[in-house]
Amino acid sequence: MVPSEIRALFAMVARPEVVSLAGGAPYVSALPLDVVGDMIGDLVANRGAEALQYGSAQGDVVLRERICDVMALEGITASADDVVVTVGAQQALDLVTKIFVDPGDVVLAEAPSYVGALGTFASYQADVVHVPLDEGGLIPAALRETLDRLTREGRRVKFLYTVPNFQNPSGVTLTTARRAQILEICAAYDVLVIEDNPYGLLGFDGEPTRAMRADDSERVIYLGSFSKTIASGLRVGWALAPHAVRAKLVLAAESAVLCHPALSQVAVREYLTTQPWREQIKSFRELYRSRRDAMLDALDALMPDGCTWTRPGGGFFVWLTLPEGLDAKAMAPRAIAERVAYVPGTGFYADGGGRRNMRLSYCFPEPDRIREGVRRLAGVIESEIRMRDTFGGVRPGAASGGVHTPGPGVV
Repeated sequence: MVPSEIRALFAMVARPEVVSLAGGAPYVSALPLDVVGDMIGDLVANRGAEALQYGSAQGDVVLRERICDVMALEGITASADDVVVTVGAQQALDLVTKIFVDPGDVVLAEAPSYVGALGTFASYQADVVHVPLDEGGLIPAALRETLDRLTREGRRVKFLYTVPNFQNPSGVTLTTARRAQILEICAAYDVLVIEDNPYGLLGFDGEPTRAMRADDSERVIYLGSFSKTIASGLRVGWALAPHAVRAKLVLAAESAVLCHPALSQVAVREYLTTQPWREQIKSFRELYRSRRDAMLDALDALMPDGCTWTRPGGGFFVWLTLPEGLDAKAMAPRAIAERVAYVPGTGFYADGGGRRNMRLSYCFPEPDRIREGVRRLAGVIESEIRMRDTFGGVRPGAASGGVHTPGPGVV
């Protein structure tokens, strides 16, 4: 186990003079905190004997029914009996990996991929094999080629891990056509799909995209979370799995925590039952859209030639690629000195890639702070370009990694 790139930044970026475009913390201040506070106070006062007691390792049954209502927005028809409540989607990912992975087993993951997933896979000694993505998400042809190669080598792939909607860190979304292709490929090679979907309801245009789980209930294990749509501090997530896998998840949860915090579960249950949560999600979407727009406008206006970035349709993140010869990880301390922070791309690869990449988060800072942060970052990059032109940079193409990102004019 090793520290994540993001956690290592926290101490440095906590200073108020630093504009942090690093962490993906949701803007929970947009919640009606007075209403939520009264609701939780009433819960403890009137139903404390339930909310402060032990519970089931599978989770509160009424909450699991409400979770099915939430998933229905993405086309999923599910039974509460196949839902397991977890401490955030991160624990769900840990439990799934514990069940399926032995040391040396292969796990396929997008390149780049969520840093928390890579840490979980490493802790169980999985061999992570990356599959590239582009502006349309995971590339089906590359997935088939990778599975062909691993099959010839006699290696067993346990599952494919994907974040199909507004991916962390790239911000890209898997196209509808590719979703069907990926499900078909995984079925042909008998590979499970772990669909991690914390951002699916936070799209900025149109209705939520149909989940992969909605089209394959036997091969897809769906992971969800209320960290982005209600509050991250409640730490309530879930896994929806085929019935036999669900039973193993409950056993794994019992061995890990005995049962999950009842107070958080009852609070989320009450919120979904009594509060206008769909309207609150709409408010979050509008808030994050305005911040996304502030970041993209600032990037368009200020970034030097040679930089490219994604243009997310939802979620929290933009993925920026630096010009050849620049190294985002080596540049990070100099950016901190100029009072701006980002996450270097190397944290999102298991194979050392991503040195020319960085993840920029727009979910937490106010729009004016985002614009100022991008201004400072552009100045740092311009300085790095001058140094490269004067003294040379990293060997062209070395460890460049990174998703192919469209230019700023590409939708």
